[in-house]
Amino acid sequence: MVKGLYTAYTGMVNEQRRMDVMTNNLANSATTGYKKEAMVAQAFDERLAIKIKDTSSLGNRPEGIGYMSLGAKIGETYTNWDQGGFQITDKPSDVAIGGRGFFAIAFTNKAGETSIRYTRDGAFTVDTDGYLRTSDGDYVLNQEGALNSLYGEDYYVQIDPNLEYAIAADGTISQNNEEVDTIGVIDIADYDYINKYGENLYTLIPGGQIVESDAILEQGTLESSNVNVVEEMVSMIQIARAYEAGQKMIQTEDATLEKTVNQVGQV
Repeated sequence: MVKGLYTAYTGMVNEQRRMDVMTNNLANSATTGYKKEAMVAQAFDERLAIKIKDTSSLGNRPEGIGYMSLGAKIGETYTNWDQGGFQITDKPSDVAIGGRGFFAIAFTNKAGETSIRYTRDGAFTVDTDGYLRTSDGDYVLNQEGALNSLYGEDYYVQIDPNLEYAIAADGTISQNNEEVDTIGVIDIADYDYINKYGENLYTLIPGGQIVESDAILEQGTLESSNVNVVEEMVSMIQIARAYEAGQKMIQTEDATLEKTVNQVGQV
């Protein structure tokens, strides 16, 4: 077995997956409240000697000291939760979260099934009945519904659509100097229990704990994506060069094998 081929192969697979992540980040660079993703991996030199008690690879079987890894170890994808910049829209139904926290949404899928999802996208609208909805038409939960994972008419944020309204930093909505409802904003105790669902929404993995958020809401503002387009483009160039290096390594190994079989083998 020519280990150089496997070393180049694992490196190319790793770079291909990194490219997929970077491409998704660039595609969502203008998505409200989007949090970019990145990948981690262990390089070949870090994997060269593996401890006897290390059971992290090859079917959880311990491996002896000096075992030579076949190449880079594909790592996991993680989410960067850094705060995105604020964009002022002056639209009263637009709300941005400053700090840690999520809006709770009563999400209805194409099959008509409703469940609770979470988002940082505060591009809301107010319908003719006064309900606060997302851009896809899903209901925004009030504080009681968000904290207790409940949904239904009693837990949807509703105001008088014919009156002006103001949203305070704690999510309280006021009309005619009276508090009418509160936008539900929650936080998750451990972000390892958050999973991306799609459509700029997140789901809570079993075991995740909902806690109160100390985030501050900004009315008439939206949180921009935290993707830096220039940084992502530079990373994509690096990925392309690393992938090309893997290709050249395979070509070199192939040329060596050809000489071994066709020339050395004839001696």
